[in-house]
Amino acid sequence: MSHALQFYYDGQWVAPLGARTLDVINPATEKACATIAMGNAQDVDRAVASARKAFPAWSVSTREERLAFLERILVVYKKRSEDMAQAISQEMGSPIARARDSQTWAGMAHLEEMISALKTYVFDEQRGNMLITREPVGVAGLITPWNWPMNQIMCKVAPALAAGCTLVMKPSEVAPLSALVFSEIIEEAGLPPGVYNMINGDGPEVGEAIARHPDVDMVSITGSTRAGAAVAKLAADTVKRVHQELGGKSPNIILPDADFEDAVRRGVKGCFSNSGQSCDAPTRMLVPRAKMDRAMAIAKETADSFKMGDPADETTQLGPVVSDVQFGRIQALIAKGIEEGATLVTGGLGKPEGLETGYYVQPTVFGNVEPDMTISREEIFGPVLSILAYDDEEHAIQIANDTPYGLAAYVQSGDLKHARAVARRLRAGNVNINGADWTVAAPFGGYGQSGNGRECSEFGLTDFLEIKAILGYGETA
Repeated sequence: MSHALQFYYDGQWVAPLGARTLDVINPATEKACATIAMGNAQDVDRAVASARKAFPAWSVSTREERLAFLERILVVYKKRSEDMAQAISQEMGSPIARARDSQTWAGMAHLEEMISALKTYVFDEQRGNMLITREPVGVAGLITPWNWPMNQIMCKVAPALAAGCTLVMKPSEVAPLSALVFSEIIEEAGLPPGVYNMINGDGPEVGEAIARHPDVDMVSITGSTRAGAAVAKLAADTVKRVHQELGGKSPNIILPDADFEDAVRRGVKGCFSNSGQSCDAPTRMLVPRAKMDRAMAIAKETADSFKMGDPADETTQLGPVVSDVQFGRIQALIAKGIEEGATLVTGGLGKPEGLETGYYVQPTVFGNVEPDMTISREEIFGPVLSILAYDDEEHAIQIANDTPYGLAAYVQSGDLKHARAVARRLRAGNVNINGADWTVAAPFGGYGQSGNGRECSEFGLTDFLEIKAILGYGETA
């Protein structure tokens, strides 16, 4: 990582103003794999000034000009895809096959979708003597997470650029290597200086400085609900737009008419995907009360079948969680589940046998979980599944919606009409029926404490635009 001790401002790599650094820990080895520079508020001032200077020209660039730059980024991204996959695997312990086919692929897929959306997006609409036009918000501050680094970077950077915004990005300091590779991609693609700026740092120093900065017009954050609320409070004094994609505790309702064994197996796999480190993971499985024992048996067999190990091994399915801090939080919540009386079906406390080095969490399933238990209420962000019983369909819907979150929900049924009816009653930004394939064309975002705004495709583009009405523009020809 030749630029690990630098930031990217005004089209060039520059040294930070401070001297603070941070080791990036490979969670599979518990050893440093890189050392990055950590920014401060003065670095943020410099990055924002760069973005502000570039905004007037970039904001009036044509659709065709922005498309050309996005297409150049795509070409370079594809060329650097293996570098990206290796960086993601090292920084967050993602198994290399998944780092390639899911993590790195997601960034490419979002960029391709944004290119497609930009080609047909309607910026100007004439209504009689009035023009409705959509213009870039301004300078956007982007704060991205460690769990899906390129998915979330591209979900923000691509629509910001497509809209005509300039930006300052702060990636997670826990997993910053992919952002360094991405910044090299931006440099090679030749974006005008100052349109894209990247600074490493932590939330209290750099994230807060971005959120409260008077020359930042919009902040988009993906992270915990706590972090999202903190950003909103800091942004309030300057009344900037705040876009938040935050936590989740997603229900997965398995209706009595579903193919039960298949639904449970898919539910376990969905929960444990990315080592359980996905905000939309189906972490609360709701099953008919009479089928609880059967659900626990199927879930145990499925959980025990996962191959854990070295992320560099092409056959590894589950790697470690991202950090020692995250490992400790997960262990504390597993202990809480045991303490509160849930049935520990498989997994539990401590590391898996033979994986004493690395932040490995045993794939864990709890059964007979009550809705008021901590493991049913709090986001665990690890490979931990809670199975809850319901008495009838109304009870299942009530349990599903009894959460401050509303990011995603899942419904399993043998009757599509039935599943559709239940899906409409779930308070979540995304509802998946019968394991439908995920698509970058779908809007992503949540209700309640899962945030505000939507990402992906034209929905994400819209959130980086202001609406202006020009009256007296002239009648339509």
